[in-house]
Amino acid sequence: MAVLLLCGVVALALGGCGCVVWAARGGPRWARIVAAGTLAAAELVGRSGRTRAGGDSDD
Repeated sequence: MAVLLLCGVVALALGGCGCVVWAARGGPRWARIVAAGTLAAAELVGRSGRTRAGGDSDD
């Protein structure tokens, strides 16, 4: 079950990356919408990773 879930997440990530590339080259409107959602999700993941990494260190 976990393998299927992981495969689904990887497929969504690859599809989102494909839409980002396609939208950058002037793709259809739906591809630009998916690309914007993908970039927003990547920004949220990046922010949570930086917050967690910065909060754990006691230097």
